[in-house]
Amino acid sequence: MFNQSSVVTEFILLGFPMVWELDILFFIVFLIICVLTVSGNVTIISITLADRRLHSPMYFFLCNLSFLDIMTATAIVPKMMKDFISLEKTVSVAGCISQCYFYFFFGTTEVILLAVMSLDHYVAICIPLRYTTIMSTKISFQLGLASWAGDFFSVLSPMIIISWLPFSGPNAIDHFFCDVEPLINLSCADTHLLELVKFALSTVVFLCSLLFTILSYLYIIITILHIPSSSGWKKAFSTCASHITMAPIFYGSAIFMYIVPKSIPLASRRQSLCRWLFSHTCLILSSTL
Repeated sequence: MFNQSSVVTEFILLGFPMVWELDILFFIVFLIICVLTVSGNVTIISITLADRRLHSPMYFFLCNLSFLDIMTATAIVPKMMKDFISLEKTVSVAGCISQCYFYFFFGTTEVILLAVMSLDHYVAICIPLRYTTIMSTKISFQLGLASWAGDFFSVLSPMIIISWLPFSGPNAIDHFFCDVEPLINLSCADTHLLELVKFALSTVVFLCSLLFTILSYLYIIITILHIPSSSGWKKAFSTCASHITMAPIFYGSAIFMYIVPKSIPLASRRQSLCRWLFSHTCLILSSTL
């Protein structure tokens, strides 16, 4: 039970404690990163749609990934940039939960899509003669739709529970944006069930995607090692070079942010926020690759 008159209607994002000059510097840095992310991915989507030769499953998944990169960045970066140069760093409860949902929805869909792309590369390199049969237009569309639909429901369930949580104070979020962990910590209700649901869903989605990607590339590497010609090596590596580059950055940043044990001591809130800033910068920069 809680006092209805003290219900929190908005949260305060504490962000990063620093002087005004550094706020301006961070604003400029994130503005450049956001512009590069959006413009780069819009270019990829535009070229793929304009050139009929690129209307293949590989580029279909790449367009989905580019769109997810744009939406993930725009879900948090504009509000973050506004807070860098604003004195009022507040956000409504509904707006905070919405930002949290969309951030994890787009981010988790990207995790699933990376696994789907590893499957596409596996079929293209390991069983190329059956590629057009296995990865047909219909199958590719169904895999893309399953990535979006499956993640929609897996993220929606904990977000609905969070929206039911009572918040009666304090209302200060020790973060740059509305992340799920700070939101849960601010609730005055028992959140053990929510923590269990969140842990189970995130573990299943992330670890299954990671293991599937690793296994796919183990088979790809074994197949490449059996290719006799150097030109075949180059063609195989060029097929999955961008995916190999992005996947470790994405998975590594996600592990650094959400799976590294919380018992590891951090000397101060400044160090904690530096950790989050570094991780999110890696995630945003990975989309430009």
